[in-house]
Formats: sequence, structure tokens, C-alpha cells
Amino acid sequence: MAAGETQIYAKVSNKLKGRSTTSLLDPLLGMGFPAHIALKALAATGRKTAAEASDWLHCHCNDPSLDDPIPQEYALFLCPTGPLLDKLQEFWRESRRQCAKNRAHEVFPHITLCDFFTCEDQKLECLYEALKRAGDRTLGAFPPAVPLVLHSSVSYLGFFVNDSTADIIQEFAVMFATEASILADCTVKPCTKQLHLTLAHKFYPHHQRTLEQLARAVHPGHGCQWTAALYSRDMRFVHYQTLRVLFQYKPQNMDELTLSPGDYIFVDPTQQEEASEGWVFGISQQTGCRGFLPENYTERASECDTWVKHRTYTFGVAPDQSSRKDGEASSRRNGEPQPLPVSQSSSLQSLQATILRKSVLVVRHGERVDQIFGKSWLQQCSTPDGKYYRPDLNFPRSLPRRSRGIKDFENDPPLSSCGIFQSRMAGEALLDSGIRITSVFTSPALHCVQTAKHILEELKLEKKIKIRVEPGIFEWTKWEAGKTTPTLMTLEELKGANFNVSMDYRPAFPLPSLLPAERYEDYLHRCAVSMEQIVSIRPQDVGVILVVGHGSALDSCTRPLLGLPPRDCTVFTQLVRKIPSLGMCFLEENKEEGKWELVNPPVKTLTHGSNSAFNWSNWIPGN
Repeated sequence: MAAGETQIYAKVSNKLKGRSTTSLLDPLLGMGFPAHIALKALAATGRKTAAEASDWLHCHCNDPSLDDPIPQEYALFLCPTGPLLDKLQEFWRESRRQCAKNRAHEVFPHITLCDFFTCEDQKLECLYEALKRAGDRTLGAFPPAVPLVLHSSVSYLGFFVNDSTADIIQEFAVMFATEASILADCTVKPCTKQLHLTLAHKFYPHHQRTLEQLARAVHPGHGCQWTAALYSRDMRFVHYQTLRVLFQYKPQNMDELTLSPGDYIFVDPTQQEEASEGWVFGISQQTGCRGFLPENYTERASECDTWVKHRTYTFGVAPDQSSRKDGEASSRRNGEPQPLPVSQSSSLQSLQATILRKSVLVVRHGERVDQIFGKSWLQQCSTPDGKYYRPDLNFPRSLPRRSRGIKDFENDPPLSSCGIFQSRMAGEALLDSGIRITSVFTSPALHCVQTAKHILEELKLEKKIKIRVEPGIFEWTKWEAGKTTPTLMTLEELKGANFNVSMDYRPAFPLPSLLPAERYEDYLHRCAVSMEQIVSIRPQDVGVILVVGHGSALDSCTRPLLGLPPRDCTVFTQLVRKIPSLGMCFLEENKEEGKWELVNPPVKTLTHGSNSAFNWSNWIPGN
């Protein structure tokens, strides 16, 4: 048992102060279940039917926490229904697709009426009665429409409730808190702050304008019935990550967890020391059992996916008058995003047409071996007969096979071990940011192709997206050593080395067209032409185009899109030589104004210090 759970259990009295007389309890008692466990099952299933509670108990027969007296946590939300909810669901989907996931996507559209509070299982019926009484007293004063005003800031977007209406809603919340205290002995803290319906929260600043434009399609005047909904959650797992099981898994060892599609797994990020790479230790919501599981059999779920809906109170004239009957059970995910009806598809298309935005993320490659070990790096790691060995941990474990042997790596160096780590760290950060990479283009230099490969692997896209090699964004050849362009790996060699490169892509500049010691103007021209082709492929696509190149690409590949004139050659040289490994520039297309804009990258910069070589023999006395 985790320390956090132990602390919670210590605060909960294991004395049951009463027994429910509801008919739902009797069948469970008749099956031989103890009263406190039967009440726990009813609370965990929303107190709907004895059959659901019975199923829950059979699933939890091996749950080590089944006897623990910890209650559920409850909260009351005011949820929209009808046409307004449909528009909000459209916004939820489009904002996540175009701007990645933010904190608002964790919960369905709602106005919070009170903080989470606890209620003993045997007093749950009294809590339902408290909701009904508060609703009945407020029903006559509740307005036919709730005025909403859009508010936007750099980290928040949402609707604020008009003051006069907010007073009525807050009075309802206070009545509920009072009734819950009297009837169910609950301590409920009603919301006294500005009432609001959050649309987006803690998003990237460069997404603010896109989110605002999407929000303008949500008109508060749309028809809506507001429903007060009582939800519960398992208080033990509030700060855990929630995973949704995608595939069935049968344990191979005693300490592994059985997985069934549709189940949810609670994972404590602080308790993963004993888990092997690719595995996590978690607790099944379906069974309460604990064990190790393969993480790739799951996906991240939203916070509210495991919440249980108990009772609702609908204000206004409902299409189905029975929906206000407090004794009737409600379906679990009412108020959460549902599949869009076919009749709304034209509305969604018009919403998408309002904002079709694509982005370009230009990234410098990771650290190369020659940056650390100098121009003679190849001599340091090759034997007289031309075989590779690893003289330092920052050399890669191995090199891909080349048709002409190891010599061709001299002017086409690979990533160092730290460069591989940098690339993977950037890919992991991009995955966490939620951005949607739709295509990848890279310079033909090996270290650029490697960087793209490792980023895609962390994004779990290495098999879904092919790397398109574009020689047009190769480094300015004047900076390359020798009087000829470097011998670069062919597509066939890259494919043979397990790089998922596209064999069908026709580059703007084929490899043989690269000329040695080209003029600055010629270099800028091929970069501009290449970028024009890159952003023109599949113009209907939205999402992020990943371009992996050299430090110079962050200037030469972005200024043409921004409509800016070339820099002076001297200024250009001084500027790009300061760009670190995995430096990024992020451009966003503004179709309304017919231009591209430079905005904040979706991930933070990567900063670290140097680590010089160490010779242990210097520590021998006398040396």
C-alpha cells in the first residue's frame, strides 16, 4: 500500500454509523455480502441497480482494498445540454486537433459549483435528497438562459457567467451545501469565485489566436438546458496518471496485471522504481488488482474518464420530464463529448474552413561526433583494417553499413551518443506537447536523418511517417571540407540501415545537383525553392511539418516563408554558428492574412554543459 493511501485510510473512520434501508441493498445482503462492502459497491457504481453493484463486487473479489473503509469523493457541476453542448463538443475536438491537448480537455464542459468533498457510503441517498431539495427551491428563480461572456488571456480561454445569473447559481450551490450538511453530514464548500465555463487552460501562447477563432463559433445564445450533475471519483488516485487499456494482455508472471480493453489503470509516477523499461506498475479500476503491465498496451486517458455519474437535476422544461426524477439513474457520460451527429457535419466543415492552419518546425540536428572529437574522429575509432570500434562512450554503439566502407563517414559524420540522447529528449518533449506531426523532411546528411528517426521513434510515428530526404536543404557547401561535395548515403543505403525513408519522394534538388563551394545566393535560392515545395505538398493538410536540417536552416529555410530579405552573408555566418544542437524555429501559417508568422516553439530549449575526457591513470601516485 502506498504511503499516500495509508494516510488517507488513517483519516477515515471504520465505524459505520448507520445502515441504508433502500431496496438496492437488500439483494446484495441476500447474496451474503457484508453491509459495508455492499454499500461500497453501490457507491462505486452510482447507486443505479443491484445487478451493477453485484457485478462490481464479483470483479473486485481479489481487490486487496475491498475491505478498506475509504469513501468516494463527490463534486457538483452545472453542465450544458442540447445545441450549446454540441457546439462546445465541436470546439473540444477542433481545439485538440489543431492546438494539441490542454488542461481543459481533461474534463467535460461544465461550471464548477463546489469543490470535491467526501460522503459516507451509507449516507449517499441523503446526498441525493440534498440535491433535489436545493434544485426544487431554485427552480422558479433559475433563468431561462444563462448569459455567457467570452474571456481570453495568455493561459486561459472561457466563458464568464453574468453577475446577476451567477448570484442565482451560487445561491443554489450554497443551498446544496447546507442541505448536504444537514442530511448527509457532509462538509461542502460551494464555489464563491467568478463562475466560468473553461474552454482552454494552460495552452501554448502561440495557440491563443487559433483558440479564440474557434471559440467565436460557439455562440452562448444556442439553446441549452442546464443540468446540475453529481459525480464521484476514487480519492486514492487523484494525483495518479490514468491509462486506458487498448489491448488484452494475459500475465506471464505472478506480479503482472491482467488487461482487458476498456479498463482503466491508475499509475503513480512516483512508484515506478522497480518497473522495467516499457513497463509500469498500476492498479486496475475494473478489478482493484495491482501489478506490472506493458505501457504500450495502453494510452493516456482524461481525468474524468473514470468518474461515476450519480444523479442530476435539470433546470427548465426538459424534453423528457422523467429526467428530473431524482430516484432514476443517469447514464455515466452524459455531458461529456460524444460522437458528432451526421446532421452536424456541415457545421464542422464550416468550422474547419474558418481555420486551416499548418505549421513548420525547423530543427537543427543533434550533436555530431566530430563536434566533440574533432576532424580526426574517424582515425580515433577505426582499426587499420577499416573496422569501427568505440573508444569513448560518446561514440555511437555502431555505424550503418556503407557500400564504400567506413571512409565515407569522414565528411558525413553520425550523431554522437549525446546527440542521440538529445534527439530522443526532443521527441519525448514533442510527444508531451501534443502537437501533431504530419510529415517529415530532412537534409541528406546522416546526422540529420538520424535526428529525424529518433524524434519519430519517441513520437511513436517511426512506422507511420516516412522520412523524405530533401538535398535542397543541405548545408551551404562552401562550409564543407574539400573541393567536392561529401559522399552522402543513398536512399537504398539508408533503407538498408533501417531508416524509414520514402523511396517515392521527388526532391526539389536531387543529390547530384549539389555543387561544391556554391555561392551564398545559390545556397539561399535552393533552400527557398525547397521550402516552397515542402509546404505545398498536400496543401489541404493541417498539422506540423517537421524539417530537420543544419544550424543554417533555421535562417535560410524560414526567412523565405516569412517574406523577409536575405541577411548579409557576414551577419548570417555569425548568427547561425551560435545555434545549438536541437535549436528550433516554429512557423505558423496565417491563411486569413496570407502569410507565415514566427511563434514560440512547442517545447523548451535544451541546455547542458560540457563534459571533458578523464584519464584515470593520472591518479596513480608518481604520474
